[in-house]
Amino acid sequence: MLAAAARKDYDDRRRRQAQGQAKAKAEGRYKGRVEDVERNRGIAAMLSKGLSWSQIQAATGCSRATVAKIAKRAG
Repeated sequence: MLAAAARKDYDDRRRRQAQGQAKAKAEGRYKGRVEDVERNRGIAAMLSKGLSWSQIQAATGCSRATVAKIAKRAG
């Protein structure tokens, strides 16, 4: 019973947070983190040179997901 109430509270908080974010985005106040353009250019250059994702991760200190995102964009 207590777990069900806790879950409902959690779901309500998540829903209200999403509503607030949507409202802020519509008003131009919620933009998220600014992309690191220089780092991403470097990653794209390393990918075009044929370096492995692990080598790129070690060189830049970024996550595998970031390398994958840049690789997907580069095509």
